[in-house]
Amino acid sequence: MKYHPAAPIWEEKNWLGTTTQGSDIVAYLYGGLQVNFKAALIFLPIVYVVGIVLGMLMGYLGGWFDLIVDRLIEVFSNMPFLFIVIILSSFVPENFKGLPVILTIFMAFGWMGITALMRTAAYRDKERDYIAAARVLGAGTPRIIFKHLLPNTVSIIVTLVPFTMSAMVSSLTALDYLGLGLPPQYATWGKLLNDGLSNLSAPWLVSSAFFVLVGLLVLITFIGEAVREAFDPKKHSYYQ
Repeated sequence: MKYHPAAPIWEEKNWLGTTTQGSDIVAYLYGGLQVNFKAALIFLPIVYVVGIVLGMLMGYLGGWFDLIVDRLIEVFSNMPFLFIVIILSSFVPENFKGLPVILTIFMAFGWMGITALMRTAAYRDKERDYIAAARVLGAGTPRIIFKHLLPNTVSIIVTLVPFTMSAMVSSLTALDYLGLGLPPQYATWGKLLNDGLSNLSAPWLVSSAFFVLVGLLVLITFIGEAVREAFDPKKHSYYQ
């Protein structure tokens, strides 16, 4: 059901007005923030576990395994990500649509960036002296990868996490804006942007969604930069 969006009324503590569905915008924005955090808590661990394991195995083992997975990455990375997600999402029946389905489509393409970086790091470090020493002492492949190689790539992982989360939030918002994302029962910022651009006579709709989205992306970037500096080994050594 459509309503005429109400303007903010500060005296009644309606700080940002209402949407065309009659929802309070503050509550709607909070619901969208919850959706983004839930998506990040599911998406990031799975994508990074897959990407780290595959990338480390590719770089350390090399050979046919590296060749096959690298060719797969080349094929998938040359596909337009958002366009493919839109196509796949449009084939999902409405009664099956939800956050797990959308995130599954995202995860099918989201592991490639971290895989390529971890592959490069493993190629670079596997010839170092500490890896040779671990082999001489009898360390197996899993121990070398997860006890020696992985701790030396923490700075790469920490640097990439905020960019991955920002891309996930932006993609989820874009899909919802186009009407191909989550069902109507989810409060999402993409739907609010679409609602606002369809009702420019109610500027509080689009401005609320825009500023909250930009604010979240900037906050993710700043927090990620602070965490990256905290894990930067050069700040904890005398090496110049």
